[in-house]
Amino acid sequence: MRDPDDRPDLPDLVGKHVVFLSWRDTRNPEGGGAERYLEKMAAGLVARGCTVTIFCAAHAAAPPEEVVDGIRFVRRGSKLSVYLAGMRALRRGDLGHPDVVVDVQNGLPFFSRLVTRAPIVVLVHHVHREQWPVVYPGVTGRVGWWIERWLAPRLYRRSQYVAVSRATRGELRQLGVRGPRVAVVHNGTDPFVSVDPGKSPTPLVAVVGRLVPHKQVEHAVDAVVALRRDLPDLTLSIVGSGWWDAELHEHVQAVAAGDAVVFEGHVDEERKHEIYERAWVLALPSLKEGWGLVIGEAGMHSTPCVAYRSAGGTRESIGDGTSGVLVDTKEELTAALGDLLSDRGRREALGRGALAMSQGFTWEHAQQSFALVLLASLQGRHLDTQDPEDLTDGPARRPGRRRRRA
Repeated sequence: MRDPDDRPDLPDLVGKHVVFLSWRDTRNPEGGGAERYLEKMAAGLVARGCTVTIFCAAHAAAPPEEVVDGIRFVRRGSKLSVYLAGMRALRRGDLGHPDVVVDVQNGLPFFSRLVTRAPIVVLVHHVHREQWPVVYPGVTGRVGWWIERWLAPRLYRRSQYVAVSRATRGELRQLGVRGPRVAVVHNGTDPFVSVDPGKSPTPLVAVVGRLVPHKQVEHAVDAVVALRRDLPDLTLSIVGSGWWDAELHEHVQAVAAGDAVVFEGHVDEERKHEIYERAWVLALPSLKEGWGLVIGEAGMHSTPCVAYRSAGGTRESIGDGTSGVLVDTKEELTAALGDLLSDRGRREALGRGALAMSQGFTWEHAQQSFALVLLASLQGRHLDTQDPEDLTDGPARRPGRRRRRA
């Protein structure tokens, strides 16, 4: 990645007001990697002289309004009513008069196109084709998927998009997001120095993320149960919380894995990174990931990851065979975990690759790329690239001119 010190100045962004419309923020108990990305991009814009407001759902863990590190947070509505509340707040001017709006489409957009004439950038982590029937079975899921699949691409047909991976960019193309207007801006990774002495003396697999059905944490539980026949000291640490917590506990009891599984719950950053460092392998059995922020976080501790290839963004955040392992089935997940837990040499080689790969993705580079996308939108232009490096390699292109792929 490019040295962040080489980034160009963006004086035209100074004083501009950017409003983010997001379902959640990082203080929300259900917040995760998408919200981390959002707030990192917001912080990058504040550093470049922008005024930044984040509108999101209200929750008990934070006040209705506050300013944190120069970012104004406005929290209204619930998990579902936040969309209507966001439209109302934007239309009435409760969020000020933004120069550009970032509509974070987490399955559903905020329909901001209907209530503002400001340029809109649509931020998409991944398409929810597989998740709608899992989280909302029946009519609700079908309506949600119709909105994401058919309505949103038409509503935002003239808007700039940001995807966090080339896989997501490809999925957007399949939904009909046409024209040269989808820029890829990868996640970064925070360096973290732990005081923990090192890896666990006994085999330890970690799962880190929200406890919701589509994260498929049960797959990791079942893998550990199967592998304990040969690795009786093997344990699984599950870090995170969510509304699927009770069902996961029931599953652990049903497969008699109570002595093998530790539910850590929602932990602070230091404890999370301690678990990353002590773990031998990170398991990410998620059905879908836009990028997989936990992969890079674990990589900073030389902990390789085993994940599903079909999750999408994992094909870019994991170097298959060099920083981790991509698999296609639940059986392959179990086998890959068993191979790494039993082969210290290969595990450590992949750990070195994971460290190198995670160090290659910086938040500074992502923030600069995101800022360039917003600047282009303010100037009435679109950016289109599959390679985040392209965004900082020269002047932005005008719509209709395609850059040659490297």
